[in-house]
Amino acid sequence: MSTLTHHKKSVRAMAPHPKEHSFASASADNIKKFSLPKGEFLHNMLSQQKTIINTMAVNEDGVMATGGDNGSLWFWDWRSGHNFQQAQTIVQPGSLDSEAGIYALSYDVTGTRLISCEADKTIKMWKEDETATEQTHPLNFKPPKDIRRF
Repeated sequence: MSTLTHHKKSVRAMAPHPKEHSFASASADNIKKFSLPKGEFLHNMLSQQKTIINTMAVNEDGVMATGGDNGSLWFWDWRSGHNFQQAQTIVQPGSLDSEAGIYALSYDVTGTRLISCEADKTIKMWKEDETATEQTHPLNFKPPKDIRRF
């Protein structure tokens, strides 16, 4: 039906939004968002994870998670493309630091817990910090006037 050629590097991950008619794709150069059914380019995410992104997942609240070869786990606002949180996985004791890669991500049915499959032969379950507030985790973000960047 269509071939999208917006990425400059190999596309390693893709995730559809569970409610909207859109999806995001990731490569080492950027994360891009497209609308369905025609695959029209919407915008790039506003930051670069600076690693090979192996996996992505989006929950119904519009929180997208991306996991990289270097063990980085980034959380994004689906609508704006803003990266609002970054985490780093911890390798299992006895594993090499090079085994920090995240290979698969999936939200559970509630959308509040994230499950990761990792290079150190582990499956990890992540949950949101219920004690987080705007004071403890301030969001310093001013959206750009035009996020449609190529």
